[in-house]
Amino acid sequence: MSQKRTNALVGIGAGLAAAGLAAVGAVTVDRLWRDRQHAIALGVEDDFSVVPDETRVVVADDGVPLHVEIDVPPGWDGSGTTVVLSHGFTLDLRCWFYQRRALVEAGHRVVVWDLRGHGSSGEGPDESYNVEQLGTDLAHVLAEVAPSGDLVLAGHSMGGMTVMALAEADPGLFRDRVIGVALISTSAGGLHRITWGLGSLLGGAVNKVGPRVLAEISPHQDLFESLLRGGRELQEFFVARGSFGSPVPLSVVRLTADMIFGTPLSVMSSFTHTLEDHDKREALANMSDQEVLVFNGDKDALTSAVHSTEIVAAIPGAEHVFVKDAGHIIMLEHHELLNRELLDLVTRAERSREPGTRVATRAGSRHTVTDLSKRRRDRQTRPARGRPRQRA
Repeated sequence: MSQKRTNALVGIGAGLAAAGLAAVGAVTVDRLWRDRQHAIALGVEDDFSVVPDETRVVVADDGVPLHVEIDVPPGWDGSGTTVVLSHGFTLDLRCWFYQRRALVEAGHRVVVWDLRGHGSSGEGPDESYNVEQLGTDLAHVLAEVAPSGDLVLAGHSMGGMTVMALAEADPGLFRDRVIGVALISTSAGGLHRITWGLGSLLGGAVNKVGPRVLAEISPHQDLFESLLRGGRELQEFFVARGSFGSPVPLSVVRLTADMIFGTPLSVMSSFTHTLEDHDKREALANMSDQEVLVFNGDKDALTSAVHSTEIVAAIPGAEHVFVKDAGHIIMLEHHELLNRELLDLVTRAERSREPGTRVATRAGSRHTVTDLSKRRRDRQTRPARGRPRQRA
């Protein structure tokens, strides 16, 4: 790209950023300031690094290296359940920080991995960015790092779709080894209904135009990153608004922003062209013999309650936990609730496999939950309205 062209794009980008700031400033500058102060009060310096007991590179069937981390509890003898966590679109395995710690402390072996094109995994050809390939990748990960023993498979968003793709491709694995499934803020199909929290008309326009815009800007990754560095606070504002349904620490916002904007534009573009075709509703029948948890939030702008309700209706006996004041990145926002539900899921699943245990057919249930302890913390740290005036 010529320097003149680059300068023009920088100017356009800066102008757009300035226009965005002006629009935000004219309407919600006080809200922006208060939200940021609230996030700072909730926490800035959290360390989300984890030192795994083992790191592996699993090579997919098309040669793409997949980054895998394994956490092993003290005294592990190989006979217990392995919990495998699959993250969502534009995230990476860091999003499972709280869950992997809780599961290991409870004595479970945990496997986390970066989906192709995300985190520390390699990139594949454009045509490989589809849910079916992700299901195949997950199969390779299991074959390499968890070739035997009982499994609980948990997936968030596109990670949940990955679990569904595996269920469709290998129902025998689910029948013989998978004892539990957690489908978190995900969908079995009908992603054209996503409104991004903008209403059906504007949300539909974003669905129509978004993939084309991503395709056009994806060749300019370096320029995109330079523009992002110049507007970090605005970037964090929009990430917080789109990802969470309640206040979260600034450290969590920054982690989420790092994961989202660390995903190559070319990967985003390729996946957005295939996700609309995702339909794994028939595959849900292959989970009817497992303990299943469906977990999502009431303020999820991506996979709203209609998606989780359809999943629950297709899996007799599925447990549906519907969380108030929760957005799409629910494992970071309401981690204590999700930790508890995952631990309960593993316990139920293991109990169902005990010799002589006959699990009665369940009608399924939906529980609407409010995270009261988080709500109290939010209330205690909420800043007063209005920015403090500076003295002359």
